[in-house]
Amino acid sequence: MSIRTQAQAPAKRYSLEGQWRGALTVPGGSLPLMITVTELADGNRFAVLDVPMQRVNREPMAVTPRGDTLTFEAERAGCRFVGHRSADGQQLLGVWQQTGYSAPLTLLFVPPATTVAPKTFKFPPPYRVEEVSLPNTADHLRLTGTLTIPAGEGPFPTALLLSDFDTQTRDAVYSDYALAGGLADFLTRRGIAVLRLDDRGAGQSEGDSTTVTTTERLRDAQAALSFLRTRPLIDVAHVGIVGHGEGGNIGLLAAAQPLPPAFVVTLAAAGLSGRELLAEQRPSLLLRSGVADTALLGWARRQEQGREVARRQADKLRAAGSNAAQVETYLEQQRMRQKGEDRKRTDALRKRRRAMLEIVRQTTDNSQAQAIVANMIQQDNPNMPLAEVHNAAVRLTSPWYRQYLNFDPQAALSGVRAPVLLLHGTGDDIADAQGNLDLLAKGLKGNKLVTTQKLEGINHLFQAPTTEWPLINGQPRPVMAPAALEQIQSWIKARTKE
Repeated sequence: MSIRTQAQAPAKRYSLEGQWRGALTVPGGSLPLMITVTELADGNRFAVLDVPMQRVNREPMAVTPRGDTLTFEAERAGCRFVGHRSADGQQLLGVWQQTGYSAPLTLLFVPPATTVAPKTFKFPPPYRVEEVSLPNTADHLRLTGTLTIPAGEGPFPTALLLSDFDTQTRDAVYSDYALAGGLADFLTRRGIAVLRLDDRGAGQSEGDSTTVTTTERLRDAQAALSFLRTRPLIDVAHVGIVGHGEGGNIGLLAAAQPLPPAFVVTLAAAGLSGRELLAEQRPSLLLRSGVADTALLGWARRQEQGREVARRQADKLRAAGSNAAQVETYLEQQRMRQKGEDRKRTDALRKRRRAMLEIVRQTTDNSQAQAIVANMIQQDNPNMPLAEVHNAAVRLTSPWYRQYLNFDPQAALSGVRAPVLLLHGTGDDIADAQGNLDLLAKGLKGNKLVTTQKLEGINHLFQAPTTEWPLINGQPRPVMAPAALEQIQSWIKARTKE
């Protein structure tokens, strides 16, 4: 008698395609991140990591499934996430791991849209759109971009948008947030023409992005202003600049030159000197590496350990009969001690960064400077791949860094006579709002047409808080803060009436 056995059915493969979003707890707040997964035809999966606030954009991740447990690993960035898929498939509950740091993290599944209109279908905007190419005759190259002009007869006030440092295409895209693209659309719909360009060496613009400096970016801006003044429908008396970060500083430099812009709007421009601003930045921003800030993460771990020790000691005091006031006094003493230690560590990190930047500034030989800097980076980030160490050292000795380390935003401000709007967000962790605004206002004190404003809770990218993001196809999408948009357009409109 034979017994027939039934072959066991293979485990059903479930789809991960879509976006997995969550917020990682970090010192002082949270860090929104997103992992986007694509199912491939060969049965494998492709994933990328986006962390907009740290400017990590589409960092490749390996995906390893084991049952309902998934491991996402970004080898170059030195981080990974191990999560267990919930029964309904809508969440991944697990742990985020980086060198010297781990934290619980929950990612929520955002499935790909399946019921929207065809991807090729788009409503035309209610304004004119023209792809343009303009010459920079001083440097013998051409820049390309998009000029948007409101409906109607004109002429229209016009804004030239300038991006922050690091090469950007015309929309200034950070993950799924287009800073310049969104701003241009908003202003043009409200009667202000806008020109936004691919930076030199990016998109369709000519030039070498690895050798560009602030001085060359200024010449690009001046070439764009000259181009706009020749265009029909443009109000030549009201052609100005709206610049983000370094773009704002370039706008102020242009305003102190012959043929200045009619107005300047700065979004998180620097008031600090170049070397001071760079020294204040987190290591990951300074190096533009996907590797974790080892010192910062170690610091966070020590902070949590210190808080845990304090909690345990407080429990012992209560058990021994101490009253609430005594326990609170003890905890306050521990908080003050921790605050003092944190200040010392922060000062030590800044001192280390200043030393590294000073080496770059004073060592003119690139090979020698790169060798010293690479050694310092490796000491601070022992798990950083050698290729990343080399790339970071090359970056820190690039022409832009060398010039920016000697850049003084104050130098040209006394020559600015055009109206200026200085905007900064209180949530900016790259260029501190109060310190930079105060310095810019001081340098512009001779100009009676300066307006300064701090926008509560707005970060360096001028994004609205996540609670205010609109739903696009049922999902939240980052946008520029409405308060910033309204302030920019109303201020520019007011200048055209003066």
